[in-house]
Amino acid sequence: MSGQREWYEKDYYAVLGVSKDASVKDITKAYRKLAREYHPDANPDNAKAEEKFKDISAAYDVVGDEKKRAEYDEVRRVGPMGGFGGGGGQNIRFDMGGDGLGDILGQMFGRGGGRRGGGGSTGPQRGQDIATTLTLDFVDAAHGLTTSLHLTADAQCSSCSGSGARAGTSPKTCGACGGRGSTADNQGMFSFSQPCRSCNGNGIIIEDPCSTCRGTGIERRPREVNVRIPAGVDNGQRIRLKGRGSPGRNGGPAGDLFVECNVAPHPLFSREGLNLLTRVPVSFTEAVLGATITVPTLDGAEVTLRLKPGTQSGSRHRVKGKGIELPKQSGDLIVTVDVNVPTKLSDEERSAIESLAEVLISPRKSGTSS
Repeated sequence: MSGQREWYEKDYYAVLGVSKDASVKDITKAYRKLAREYHPDANPDNAKAEEKFKDISAAYDVVGDEKKRAEYDEVRRVGPMGGFGGGGGQNIRFDMGGDGLGDILGQMFGRGGGRRGGGGSTGPQRGQDIATTLTLDFVDAAHGLTTSLHLTADAQCSSCSGSGARAGTSPKTCGACGGRGSTADNQGMFSFSQPCRSCNGNGIIIEDPCSTCRGTGIERRPREVNVRIPAGVDNGQRIRLKGRGSPGRNGGPAGDLFVECNVAPHPLFSREGLNLLTRVPVSFTEAVLGATITVPTLDGAEVTLRLKPGTQSGSRHRVKGKGIELPKQSGDLIVTVDVNVPTKLSDEERSAIESLAEVLISPRKSGTSS
């Protein structure tokens, strides 16, 4: 487990404005609302909104994931045990050999305290996850497409290639800790480790920092990310792009990029899973006598549908295999028939209908609905 010191210091439920007992659905709903409100695209040049968006994304990444949420709740429950460090970032290790108490504590708090000869609480750090939204045409969402996302986010510094040192120079290994990032004080069976004061726990010293990123190795700049949207993506669905988030620090892996898809409505079709839904008007005579009608499909072609005599308004008819198509499965096209009742009649039409009314028995009189 990584980053768990932050876990017991930050209340991610409070960040999202939900209770600790909130359902996954409520957590997702709260995240989407806040993400839309504080998204950088909706708040250009607003540093506070940008920072709030990062906090929201970090919180949802943890409590929105069932496994991470369980770990987070456990860390919060035993949070006072973190006081062993005295608030100064110390890490207590019990030198009892492999699989000893020190290993257990180290795994619990993600500090690696039980590893012999290992570093302290510092070292490679995974980059933050990034969340963004993408609006898709209904047809593109159904068929899938490759597109580009334009983001303004943290990226590897273009001047120093992420080293943090000015071009032509290189970081140097810290002589005080030997590059481990921590120093240890052995006192019998106890071993106390803390971040190296000479390098602030980084394991390296940058004597001539890069002027672009000021030695961090990371700069905020526009980025273009190519993304493949799979066929059948639905409205509100999140796509994870592994390693396309913010760059890691001290050689750590990059975070992930989460793309939330907003699918625009279609004038003719809606969705029900992989099935496409549409409504088709028919005349009274077509419904009564039966007819063969044409029905549009998502790809622009038309299919024929045979209506039986006595077709009822609101009845649903299935056209197999004409829904959302995936590599190994496909949905159907569900056609709802709407019987059109004319509001204006010509004299000839009125006369014909009046003649029909004389021979038809009202369902109220016959006691049936057909």
